[in-house]
Amino acid sequence: MANILVVAEHDNATLKPATLNAVTAAAQIAKGIGGNIHVLVAGKGAQAVADAASRIAGVSKVLLADDAAYEHALAEPLAALLAEIGRPYGHILAPATSVGKNVAPRVAALLDVAAISDITGVVSADIFERPIYAGNAVATVQSKDPIKVVTVRTTAFEAAGDGGSAAVEAIAAAGDPGLSRFVSAELSKSERPELTSARVIVSGGRGMQSGENFALLEALADKLGAAVGASRAAVDAGFVPNDYQVGQTGKIVAPDLYIAVGISGAIQHLAGMKDSKVIVAINKDEEAPIFQVADYGLVADLFKALPDLSASL
Repeated sequence: MANILVVAEHDNATLKPATLNAVTAAAQIAKGIGGNIHVLVAGKGAQAVADAASRIAGVSKVLLADDAAYEHALAEPLAALLAEIGRPYGHILAPATSVGKNVAPRVAALLDVAAISDITGVVSADIFERPIYAGNAVATVQSKDPIKVVTVRTTAFEAAGDGGSAAVEAIAAAGDPGLSRFVSAELSKSERPELTSARVIVSGGRGMQSGENFALLEALADKLGAAVGASRAAVDAGFVPNDYQVGQTGKIVAPDLYIAVGISGAIQHLAGMKDSKVIVAINKDEEAPIFQVADYGLVADLFKALPDLSASL
Protein backbone atom coordinates (compact mmCIF):
# COMPACT_ATOMS: atom_id res chain seq x y z
CA MET A 1 0.00 0.00 0.00
CA ALA A 2 1.69 3.18 -1.21
CA ASN A 3 0.66 6.61 0.05
CA ILE A 4 -0.05 9.64 -2.11
CA LEU A 5 1.61 13.03 -1.68
CA VAL A 6 -0.20 16.18 -2.83
CA VAL A 7 1.76 19.43 -3.21
CA ALA A 8 -0.21 22.30 -1.69
CA GLU A 9 -0.46 25.55 -3.61
CA HIS A 10 -0.53 28.63 -1.39
CA ASP A 11 0.81 32.15 -0.81
CA ASN A 12 2.19 31.41 2.69
CA ALA A 13 -0.99 32.80 4.23
CA THR A 14 -3.90 31.02 2.55
CA LEU A 15 -4.38 27.66 0.86
CA LYS A 16 -5.35 28.06 -2.80
CA PRO A 17 -8.46 26.24 -4.07
CA ALA A 18 -6.47 24.29 -6.69
CA THR A 19 -5.11 22.13 -3.86
CA LEU A 20 -8.62 20.90 -3.05
CA ASN A 21 -9.12 19.68 -6.63
CA ALA A 22 -5.81 17.84 -6.55
CA VAL A 23 -6.84 16.13 -3.29
CA THR A 24 -10.02 14.88 -5.00
CA ALA A 25 -7.90 13.32 -7.75
CA ALA A 26 -5.69 11.77 -5.07
CA ALA A 27 -8.78 10.33 -3.35
CA GLN A 28 -9.84 8.64 -6.60
CA ILE A 29 -6.39 7.06 -6.90
CA ALA A 30 -6.46 6.02 -3.24
CA LYS A 31 -9.69 4.07 -3.78
CA GLY A 32 -7.83 1.58 -5.91
CA ILE A 33 -4.76 1.12 -3.72
CA GLY A 34 -6.00 1.90 -0.22
CA GLY A 35 -3.22 4.43 0.40
CA ASN A 36 -3.33 7.48 2.63
CA ILE A 37 -3.23 11.06 1.33
CA HIS A 38 -0.53 13.37 2.66
CA VAL A 39 -0.21 17.07 1.80
CA LEU A 40 3.09 18.92 1.58
CA VAL A 41 3.08 22.59 2.58
CA ALA A 42 6.45 24.13 1.72
CA GLY A 43 6.76 27.82 2.48
CA LYS A 44 7.85 30.44 4.98
CA GLY A 45 5.61 31.25 7.95
CA ALA A 46 2.99 28.92 6.48
CA GLN A 47 1.56 27.38 9.65
CA ALA A 48 -1.92 28.76 8.83
CA VAL A 49 -1.75 27.04 5.43
CA ALA A 50 -0.80 23.74 7.08
CA ASP A 51 -3.70 24.08 9.52
CA ALA A 52 -6.09 24.70 6.60
CA ALA A 53 -4.71 21.66 4.76
CA SER A 54 -5.22 19.50 7.84
CA ARG A 55 -8.94 20.23 7.69
CA ILE A 56 -9.36 18.89 4.12
CA ALA A 57 -11.55 15.79 4.08
CA GLY A 58 -9.57 12.65 3.28
CA VAL A 59 -6.13 13.99 4.23
CA SER A 60 -4.39 11.92 6.91
CA LYS A 61 -1.16 13.90 7.37
CA VAL A 62 0.26 17.33 6.54
CA LEU A 63 4.01 17.77 6.12
CA LEU A 64 5.16 21.33 6.85
CA ALA A 65 8.54 22.42 5.49
CA ASP A 66 8.93 25.94 6.84
CA ASP A 67 12.05 27.55 5.40
CA ALA A 68 13.03 30.73 3.57
CA ALA A 69 14.05 28.62 0.55
CA TYR A 70 10.37 27.88 -0.14
CA GLU A 71 8.93 31.34 0.49
CA HIS A 72 8.49 32.17 -3.22
CA ALA A 73 7.78 28.64 -4.55
CA LEU A 74 10.94 28.54 -6.65
CA ALA A 75 10.91 25.32 -8.65
CA GLU A 76 14.47 24.12 -7.99
CA PRO A 77 14.50 24.04 -4.15
CA LEU A 78 10.92 22.71 -4.06
CA ALA A 79 11.79 19.95 -6.55
CA ALA A 80 14.83 19.00 -4.46
CA LEU A 81 12.63 18.69 -1.38
CA LEU A 82 10.05 16.56 -3.21
CA ALA A 83 12.72 14.30 -4.65
CA GLU A 84 14.12 13.78 -1.15
CA ILE A 85 10.86 13.05 0.67
CA GLY A 86 8.92 11.61 -2.27
CA ARG A 87 10.67 8.25 -2.74
CA PRO A 88 8.43 6.28 -0.30
CA TYR A 89 5.28 7.49 -2.09
CA GLY A 90 3.52 5.79 -4.97
CA HIS A 91 2.16 9.06 -6.39
CA ILE A 92 3.16 12.72 -6.23
CA LEU A 93 0.38 15.05 -7.37
CA ALA A 94 0.38 18.79 -7.99
CA PRO A 95 -2.24 21.11 -9.47
CA ALA A 96 -1.59 21.88 -13.15
CA THR A 97 -0.92 25.54 -12.40
CA SER A 98 2.17 27.54 -13.30
CA VAL A 99 3.83 26.34 -10.08
CA GLY A 100 2.84 22.70 -10.52
CA LYS A 101 3.84 22.61 -14.19
CA ASN A 102 7.19 24.15 -13.25
CA VAL A 103 7.97 21.75 -10.42
CA ALA A 104 6.59 18.37 -11.53
CA PRO A 105 8.92 17.74 -14.51
CA ARG A 106 11.93 18.58 -12.35
CA VAL A 107 10.78 16.15 -9.68
CA ALA A 108 10.23 13.44 -12.28
CA ALA A 109 13.73 13.99 -13.69
CA LEU A 110 15.31 13.80 -10.23
CA LEU A 111 13.42 10.56 -9.51
CA ASP A 112 14.14 9.21 -13.02
CA VAL A 113 10.48 8.63 -13.84
CA ALA A 114 8.06 10.00 -16.44
CA ALA A 115 5.92 13.05 -15.73
CA ILE A 116 2.21 12.74 -16.55
CA SER A 117 0.74 16.16 -17.18
CA ASP A 118 -2.70 17.70 -16.97
CA ILE A 119 -4.81 14.65 -16.16
CA THR A 120 -8.58 15.01 -16.39
CA GLY A 121 -9.56 11.52 -15.25
CA VAL A 122 -8.38 8.64 -13.08
CA VAL A 123 -9.07 5.18 -14.52
CA SER A 124 -6.97 3.32 -11.97
CA ALA A 125 -3.89 3.89 -9.83
CA ASP A 126 -1.62 3.68 -12.87
CA ILE A 127 -3.93 4.66 -15.76
CA PHE A 128 -4.98 8.26 -16.37
CA GLU A 129 -6.80 10.32 -18.97
CA ARG A 130 -5.35 13.56 -20.33
CA PRO A 131 -6.39 15.83 -23.22
CA ILE A 132 -4.30 16.09 -26.38
CA TYR A 133 -4.64 18.05 -29.63
CA ALA A 134 -6.02 21.10 -27.81
CA GLY A 135 -8.65 18.98 -26.11
CA ASN A 136 -10.01 17.41 -29.30
CA ALA A 137 -8.94 13.95 -28.17
CA VAL A 138 -8.37 12.26 -24.83
CA ALA A 139 -5.36 10.00 -24.39
CA THR A 140 -5.43 7.13 -21.90
CA VAL A 141 -1.92 6.69 -20.54
CA GLN A 142 -0.45 4.04 -18.27
CA SER A 143 2.65 4.39 -16.13
CA LYS A 144 4.71 1.44 -14.92
CA ASP A 145 7.05 3.69 -12.94
CA PRO A 146 7.31 3.00 -9.19
CA ILE A 147 6.44 6.65 -8.51
CA LYS A 148 3.84 8.45 -10.61
CA VAL A 149 4.48 12.20 -10.85
CA VAL A 150 1.25 13.80 -12.01
CA THR A 151 -0.22 17.27 -12.54
CA VAL A 152 -3.98 17.58 -12.20
CA ARG A 153 -6.21 19.80 -14.35
CA THR A 154 -8.19 21.37 -11.54
CA THR A 155 -11.28 22.13 -13.61
CA ALA A 156 -11.81 18.38 -14.16
CA PHE A 157 -12.18 17.49 -10.48
CA GLU A 158 -14.54 18.79 -7.80
CA ALA A 159 -13.00 20.52 -4.80
CA ALA A 160 -12.51 18.34 -1.71
CA GLY A 161 -14.61 19.33 1.28
CA ASP A 162 -13.82 20.15 4.89
CA GLY A 163 -14.10 17.91 7.91
CA GLY A 164 -10.60 16.47 8.17
CA SER A 165 -8.43 16.49 11.28
CA ALA A 166 -5.00 15.48 10.01
CA ALA A 167 -1.87 15.78 12.08
CA VAL A 168 0.68 18.41 11.07
CA GLU A 169 4.27 17.18 11.07
CA ALA A 170 7.23 19.54 10.69
CA ILE A 171 9.96 18.30 8.35
CA ALA A 172 13.45 19.62 7.63
CA ALA A 173 14.26 21.55 4.49
CA ALA A 174 16.27 19.85 1.77
CA GLY A 175 19.53 21.26 0.51
CA ASP A 176 19.01 24.23 -1.81
CA PRO A 177 20.66 23.44 -5.16
CA GLY A 178 21.33 27.17 -5.63
CA LEU A 179 20.20 27.17 -9.25
CA SER A 180 17.77 30.07 -8.90
CA ARG A 181 17.04 33.02 -6.65
CA PHE A 182 14.08 35.28 -6.09
CA VAL A 183 14.56 38.80 -7.47
CA SER A 184 11.18 40.50 -7.35
CA ALA A 185 7.48 40.05 -8.01
CA GLU A 186 5.05 42.39 -9.68
CA LEU A 187 1.47 41.42 -8.97
CA SER A 188 -1.56 42.88 -10.71
CA LYS A 189 -4.26 43.88 -8.24
CA SER A 190 -7.93 43.82 -9.03
CA GLU A 191 -11.20 44.04 -7.16
CA ARG A 192 -12.54 41.31 -9.43
CA PRO A 193 -12.19 37.56 -8.81
CA GLU A 194 -9.13 35.72 -10.07
CA LEU A 195 -9.77 34.06 -13.43
CA THR A 196 -9.19 30.44 -12.45
CA SER A 197 -11.47 30.62 -9.39
CA ALA A 198 -14.24 32.94 -10.70
CA ARG A 199 -17.81 31.62 -10.92
CA VAL A 200 -18.58 33.99 -13.79
CA ILE A 201 -16.18 35.13 -16.54
CA VAL A 202 -16.74 37.71 -19.26
CA SER A 203 -14.16 37.40 -22.06
CA GLY A 204 -13.45 39.54 -25.09
CA GLY A 205 -11.73 38.75 -28.36
CA ARG A 206 -10.41 40.46 -31.44
CA GLY A 207 -13.93 41.75 -32.11
CA MET A 208 -13.52 44.23 -29.23
CA GLN A 209 -11.26 46.19 -31.65
CA SER A 210 -9.30 48.04 -28.94
CA GLY A 211 -8.30 47.95 -25.31
CA GLU A 212 -10.52 50.97 -24.58
CA ASN A 213 -13.57 48.97 -25.64
CA PHE A 214 -12.88 46.44 -22.89
CA ALA A 215 -14.53 49.02 -20.61
CA LEU A 216 -17.81 47.65 -21.97
CA LEU A 217 -16.88 44.20 -20.71
CA GLU A 218 -15.70 45.56 -17.38
CA ALA A 219 -19.03 47.32 -16.83
CA LEU A 220 -20.84 44.04 -17.46
CA ALA A 221 -18.39 42.11 -15.28
CA ASP A 222 -18.91 44.53 -12.38
CA LYS A 223 -22.66 43.94 -12.47
CA LEU A 224 -22.18 40.17 -12.52
CA GLY A 225 -19.33 40.02 -10.00
CA ALA A 226 -17.33 38.43 -12.77
CA ALA A 227 -13.69 38.14 -13.79
CA VAL A 228 -12.57 39.56 -17.14
CA GLY A 229 -10.75 37.32 -19.62
CA ALA A 230 -9.59 37.51 -23.21
CA SER A 231 -8.66 35.40 -26.19
CA ARG A 232 -5.04 35.14 -27.33
CA ALA A 233 -5.87 37.34 -30.33
CA ALA A 234 -6.92 40.17 -28.00
CA VAL A 235 -3.81 39.71 -25.85
CA ASP A 236 -1.47 39.57 -28.86
CA ALA A 237 -3.08 42.73 -30.22
CA GLY A 238 -2.19 44.51 -26.98
CA PHE A 239 -5.78 45.13 -25.92
CA VAL A 240 -5.26 43.64 -22.44
CA PRO A 241 -2.40 42.14 -20.36
CA ASN A 242 -1.24 38.56 -20.78
CA ASP A 243 -2.75 37.44 -17.47
CA TYR A 244 -6.23 37.89 -18.98
CA GLN A 245 -5.63 35.12 -21.51
CA VAL A 246 -7.92 32.10 -21.50
CA GLY A 247 -7.01 29.13 -23.68
CA GLN A 248 -4.54 26.38 -24.39
CA THR A 249 -1.57 28.69 -23.83
CA GLY A 250 -3.37 30.77 -21.20
CA LYS A 251 -5.52 29.83 -18.23
CA ILE A 252 -7.84 26.82 -18.16
CA VAL A 253 -11.18 27.80 -16.64
CA ALA A 254 -14.53 26.14 -15.97
CA PRO A 255 -16.83 28.72 -14.38
CA ASP A 256 -20.58 28.36 -13.87
CA LEU A 257 -21.10 31.00 -16.58
CA TYR A 258 -18.73 31.99 -19.41
CA ILE A 259 -19.72 34.91 -21.66
CA ALA A 260 -17.63 35.10 -24.85
CA VAL A 261 -17.91 38.45 -26.61
CA GLY A 262 -16.38 39.05 -30.03
CA ILE A 263 -14.50 35.74 -29.82
CA SER A 264 -14.57 33.58 -32.94
CA GLY A 265 -13.81 30.38 -31.05
CA ALA A 266 -10.43 29.18 -32.29
CA ILE A 267 -9.60 25.67 -31.14
CA GLN A 268 -6.90 26.97 -28.78
CA HIS A 269 -9.41 29.19 -26.98
CA LEU A 270 -12.06 26.47 -26.75
CA ALA A 271 -9.51 24.18 -25.11
CA GLY A 272 -9.36 26.59 -22.17
CA MET A 273 -13.06 27.16 -21.51
CA LYS A 274 -15.26 24.50 -23.08
CA ASP A 275 -15.79 22.77 -19.70
CA SER A 276 -17.70 25.83 -18.44
CA LYS A 277 -21.15 24.93 -17.11
CA VAL A 278 -23.03 27.47 -19.28
CA ILE A 279 -21.48 29.23 -22.29
CA VAL A 280 -22.99 32.37 -23.82
CA ALA A 281 -21.59 33.71 -27.10
CA ILE A 282 -22.14 37.15 -28.62
CA ASN A 283 -20.78 37.56 -32.13
CA LYS A 284 -22.00 39.19 -35.32
CA ASP A 285 -20.71 36.27 -37.44
CA GLU A 286 -23.31 33.53 -37.25
CA GLU A 287 -20.77 31.04 -38.64
CA ALA A 288 -18.29 31.64 -35.80
CA PRO A 289 -17.08 28.31 -34.30
CA ILE A 290 -17.86 29.58 -30.78
CA PHE A 291 -21.56 28.94 -31.46
CA GLN A 292 -20.86 25.21 -31.77
CA VAL A 293 -20.05 24.97 -28.06
CA ALA A 294 -22.33 27.75 -26.79
CA ASP A 295 -25.47 26.94 -24.81
CA TYR A 296 -26.86 30.36 -25.77
CA GLY A 297 -25.83 32.37 -28.80
CA LEU A 298 -26.66 35.92 -29.81
CA VAL A 299 -25.84 37.03 -33.36
CA ALA A 300 -25.53 40.77 -32.86
CA ASP A 301 -23.24 43.78 -32.89
CA LEU A 302 -21.48 43.61 -29.54
CA PHE A 303 -21.23 47.40 -29.33
CA LYS A 304 -25.01 47.54 -29.14
CA ALA A 305 -25.64 44.25 -27.32
CA LEU A 306 -23.26 44.91 -24.39
CA PRO A 307 -24.76 48.28 -23.34
CA ASP A 308 -28.25 46.80 -23.70
CA LEU A 309 -27.30 43.80 -21.57
CA SER A 310 -25.67 45.97 -18.91
CA ALA A 311 -28.72 48.25 -18.82
CA SER A 312 -31.03 45.25 -18.44
CA LEU A 313 -28.99 43.93 -15.52
